[in-house]
Amino acid sequence: MTWCAYDERIATIGDEGAGFAFDNERPRHRAVVGPFLLASRAVTHAEYARFIADGGYARPELWLSDGWSAAKLEGWQAPLYWERDGAAWNEFTLHGLRPIDSDAPVAHVSFYEADAYARWAGARLPTEHEWETAAVGHPVEGNFVDTGRLGPARAQRAPREAQLFGDVWEWTASAYLPYPRFRPLDGALGEYNGKFMSGQMVLRGGSCFSPREHLRPTYRNFFDPSERWQMTGIRLARAP
Repeated sequence: MTWCAYDERIATIGDEGAGFAFDNERPRHRAVVGPFLLASRAVTHAEYARFIADGGYARPELWLSDGWSAAKLEGWQAPLYWERDGAAWNEFTLHGLRPIDSDAPVAHVSFYEADAYARWAGARLPTEHEWETAAVGHPVEGNFVDTGRLGPARAQRAPREAQLFGDVWEWTASAYLPYPRFRPLDGALGEYNGKFMSGQMVLRGGSCFSPREHLRPTYRNFFDPSERWQMTGIRLARAP
């Protein structure tokens, strides 16, 4: 993993309205994005296993208060679907129980686990504005449901960021809130996104279960911070 640097800028965020987009991607607006570094790929199984081995699930100083409470209440000791086999880890996948692929992205982690891992790694999660700033200009290419793999794949060598699209949805540090001047649509359509803008966190990028044609840099997914059932993973950010 390497770090890709971005200078401070006034970024244009959101969909410009030329094609299909959900109402939560609009209106297009400007935002100040400070200088930041973004990891060149998603966090892998092997990297996350080192967090577990270092007592990551037993160290309250790494966790947000609500996350620590959720981890203790639910008995989290590893990502969802992981099972220990002696000193090794297996993962229950759509292809059955298999040893974890050390170099593939870790998945099925909550926002709380992603945040705790980032703190353990001396980093943080990117904001959704940082993520979008990095993604604009990248082709929407990657491991999607169209490939038929149905599981995260190892990152391929790339000059800059890999895996921005596909493989795993990437948690951001941003709460799911309306953009400036947002207004819910009239009628039944207004029941969708606006109703959920409370208590949820934004994810970006799509996963190995997402159709390629459905994704774009402005797409905003959102989940409760304790949810783990989706293909949700981690990309790190930090200050320069």
